[in-house]
Amino acid sequence: MEIQNLTVSEKIMLAEALWDSLVEEDSCIDLTDEQKKELDRRLSAFEIDGEAGSDWTAVRARIAAKS
Repeated sequence: MEIQNLTVSEKIMLAEALWDSLVEEDSCIDLTDEQKKELDRRLSAFEIDGEAGSDWTAVRARIAAKS
């Protein structure tokens, strides 16, 4: 399968399948110190703002609508 020949939707579905396979394997992803700091910054911003943001279903729908 040539990735270049896939549609945007097919590429997204492939990325989701890859991600799901990592979760199923209970893989641990090592984060850099910079990534940890960014996650901490975002968590702090969320705790201050309280804005829940978009759930995954809404985000996926927006991405799929662009393809």
